[in-house]
Amino acid sequence: MKKLTAVSTALSCACSLGLLGCGSAGAHAGGAPAPSPHDRGPPTAPVALEEGVNFHVFRPDGTPATLDEMVAEAHGVEAVLFGEEHSDRITHGLQEEFLRRAFVAYGRASARPAGEAPPGHPRSGTDREARRPIVLSSPIVEFAKAHGIPVIAGNAPRRYVERAGRLGRDSLDELPETALAFLPPLPYPEPSQAYRAEWDELMGDAGDHMPGSPLDAQSLWDAAMGHSVATAIDGREGALVVHLAGGFHVENGTGIAEALEHYRPGTTTLLIAARPSEDPSVLVEEFVGLGDFVILTLTPP
Repeated sequence: MKKLTAVSTALSCACSLGLLGCGSAGAHAGGAPAPSPHDRGPPTAPVALEEGVNFHVFRPDGTPATLDEMVAEAHGVEAVLFGEEHSDRITHGLQEEFLRRAFVAYGRASARPAGEAPPGHPRSGTDREARRPIVLSSPIVEFAKAHGIPVIAGNAPRRYVERAGRLGRDSLDELPETALAFLPPLPYPEPSQAYRAEWDELMGDAGDHMPGSPLDAQSLWDAAMGHSVATAIDGREGALVVHLAGGFHVENGTGIAEALEHYRPGTTTLLIAARPSEDPSVLVEEFVGLGDFVILTLTPP
């Protein structure tokens, strides 16, 4: 039986995943996350999940599905890539519920203690914008800690991502070995043509006025997370790695999935894309095919 033995998450740098367009929000020049239109402040109470009411699950072609079906399909894969909009409380609740059900379905995790990534820690620094996603993610970490599920901070340090964005990917070659230890193997993979097209569509005219090499920064996020997932799978026999990240990194099988294939060819994945919607009961054309499952959550009034 497959064991849920690792959760790979961007946790402590979740908001930095908003860098240059993670999820559906845009970004400011220089890599600072743009405020999300769905950001309503930190939660004061857990969200009550109501399947078929405040969230709906679909197959990529628009066929209705269920959360249980998502968990069942995770049985045959090595990594679940779960894309989110960072400030969406319902999606964070769904990620926790997915983890709970996967834990029940795939047996007890390894006895080793969780490698927690507390707020303000990791491989990346935190900042003012980072705090809210950490608050939203904390129940997921607490569940993992309580059940011995390792938690891995999967991102590259923000300062090196910003360096790649300002000076280009080749500037990372000048870093000392102590810094390179926190990065994926260099040179990290170039973005695919499909990913470039998604980037251009997301950024529009704003991309023409951004200084430096913002796509190099974006690609470094993907490479670091893909490499972290690959390492987590190889380091834990029979592991099911659940990776939580900004939706833009996951959707359409580009971003992290491409980096994972680069570092660990043939890795089997399940892609889950979650998006807020004013009417989550209808999978409109723009959301079709974003992942193996698409979740629409009810946009707050």
